[in-house]
This record gives sequence, structure tokens and C-alpha cells, in this order.
Amino acid sequence: MISRVVETSYGGIRCCLLAGLLAAFLAGVDCECSAALNADDSGPRRPPSDDELKYWLQNMVWYHRFTTDEIRTATGLDAKTILAVQKESGIVPGNRPARDKDASLLVLPYPGGRHPRIGFLEGAVDPQREAKFSVFAPWDPNSYVVVDVPEAIWSNLGLTYLAHTHIDTIWTKQGIELPKLEWNRRADGSLDIERTLPNGIAFGVKAVPSKEAVRMEMWLRNGTDQRLTDLRVQMCVMTKMAAGFAEQTNKNKVFTNPYVACRSEDGKHWIITAWEGCQRPWGNEQCPCFHSDPKFPDLEPGQRHRFRGWLSFYEGDDIQAEFARIEATGWRQD
Repeated sequence: MISRVVETSYGGIRCCLLAGLLAAFLAGVDCECSAALNADDSGPRRPPSDDELKYWLQNMVWYHRFTTDEIRTATGLDAKTILAVQKESGIVPGNRPARDKDASLLVLPYPGGRHPRIGFLEGAVDPQREAKFSVFAPWDPNSYVVVDVPEAIWSNLGLTYLAHTHIDTIWTKQGIELPKLEWNRRADGSLDIERTLPNGIAFGVKAVPSKEAVRMEMWLRNGTDQRLTDLRVQMCVMTKMAAGFAEQTNKNKVFTNPYVACRSEDGKHWIITAWEGCQRPWGNEQCPCFHSDPKFPDLEPGQRHRFRGWLSFYEGDDIQAEFARIEATGWRQD
């Protein structure tokens, strides 16, 4: 490595970097954190502007409570730059803004850099952050679940989309790498994203928080010239970072199609999800995670279909009564 010191700036902070390190950084890889990339979420993503750097530091430091090493893994920035920008911007764990007690549930894009699973990591190598968002528990601002939506899409063509590396999709078999995307962040706290696959199949996801729940939707459009069938979708809720929900078991889950609920270790709190068209409610105790997985109807060329989803939190003892209450909200209706 060249030992000449050069100066650069990021977010108004003057930083000294070795020329070799700077070259690696500009190429999108921080050589100082290359060993950490094995635990990475689809590789480091350098924030493209000062404003985006500030946003992602707030996201990671204030809410996801990332360590400096996890921020390095997520962004590719070196530790010196991260700490300097944090100091200059005043983004430290102790000064997270207080949230109004009547505010909507907090929904944030998941930043990557920390694997959202505890186990079965070989089944989710390099998870893609653009398929994931975090929802924070109303009873604990430091606890959150990561929603993977969609985690996978199957069709008569085979595995048509996968939000991590595990088994081959129809694209990896052809050596095609899908572009990295980011969630659109809206002023009302909602998130949305769209992706068009190389054969013209397109899908989109939206998450809209309220105080009561996060209402989700996913649409899928057949942009091919052939009929699509067997359109099965996996929707995953991972509980690693929710205090009291990280036990690797399915004994704490209730499956009442389309509702799936996970109970905390103290028995006082629940996390609930549901999707229209659910054809498989289940859980993976290794991750741990739980699913309400829908199946889309067959789609002719040009046809589009939409499903609605639900995620909420509950404090109480009668989960079946809570399912009935949720059903009465008419969440499946326009």
C-alpha cells in the first residue's frame, strides 16, 4: 500500500486517508473491512450524498443501534470517517429524538450490515436490503422485527426471485445479476419499491404505518408473453432483534390462517402478521421467523394482481380474540 496521505471530505468533515484505502473506497470496497463482508448484507453501499449519509447514520445509530463495525460493513466507510461524521452531525445513541406517544409505528428500511437471522445462515447468504424493512415495537423502541417482503417468488418458470443467495434462481442459472435497489421513503413514514425482472415480470411492495398496524400490499404483473402459474410468494418476519422473541422454537407461535402470531417469552406480548391469499402459514425455528405466505392467481400476459398484508403488535392473553378484532377492521378491503 502507498503510504502517502491524502485529504478528502465527506459530510463537511476533513479526513485523512491512505491513498490505497481511498482508492479502494472509491471503488466501492473498504479494504479495512473486507474480512467482515462474509457477514454482510449484499455488500457495502456507499451513501451517494451528504444527506443520504446523515440519514443512514441516523437509521443505523439511533434506531438499529449498530456498532461502528456494522456501519462499516453496511456502508464501506472506514471507522475514522464514520466516527468523525457522527461527531460533526451529533448522531450518537444517546440523543435519539423522542417519539410522540400517538405516533404511527416506526417503519425504516433495513440498512444491511447485520444479518437479520440467528441461525440457518447458510440458507440466506448476502441478504438483499431492498427486500427488507424494520418495524419497531410500541413497547420497546430498541426492539424490532425485520420483514422480508418478498423473500421469494416461485412460478411455473422456477424460482423467479430470491432476496438472498441460497439456491439458484432462473437468473443466477443464466449468470444474470439483478440490480441493487433502494426503498422510496415517503413523508408520511411509508415505504414503497418496484422491481422489473429481465423477462418483464414486475412486482412492487408498499408498507404504510399507522398507530395500530403496518398495512402492506404487494402487486405482481405478468409482463411476459406467456401465462404464469403456480405463483407462490414467501413473506418472512424475523424476530432476532425483538427482545423476548429470539427463542429458536415454533412452540411460541399460533397459526390460524391467514394469521400467524409469535408470543414473547414472558407471555405478555405478541407480533402478528397476515396476508390475503395465504396458502401456507408456518415458521422456521432456526432463523427464527414466521410466515403468512400467499399464492397469486394465474396471470395471463399483461394481467396484474394485488394482495394486502398486515403486521401489528398485541399485549394481552386472548390471541384468537385479537385475530377476530383485526378481521373486523376490514383490512383486506380497499
